[in-house]
Amino acid sequence: MNLMMSTLIVTGSLAYLLIVISFWLPQMSPNAIKLSPYECGFDPTGSARIPFSIRFFLVGVLFLLFDLEIALLLPITWGGQLSDTLAMFSWVISIIIIMTLGLTYEWVQGGLEWAE
Repeated sequence: MNLMMSTLIVTGSLAYLLIVISFWLPQMSPNAIKLSPYECGFDPTGSARIPFSIRFFLVGVLFLLFDLEIALLLPITWGGQLSDTLAMFSWVISIIIIMTLGLTYEWVQGGLEWAE
């Protein structure tokens, strides 16, 4: 119990020390160059606060969704060694069909189009 309490005190004090140092350490001296929206050497031609299109986020969500599909389908390689391979392959085919129907729906609805 003594070791656990000392470990808790050391980690807590270390975390507190790092938080305090992170507030004291940075030197904030804002000037015109640091406050400009671009720091690549070019003068800004427009606003840096241009909103993103919602289609960008939709395509990102679709990418994550189909990336998860790959993660769900990875165990197929080991599934062939199971005793009930027919049930495993039926689950895999059902996942592929559902994801293909979802992709087709998004495609027909125009969710994958960048320009309107």
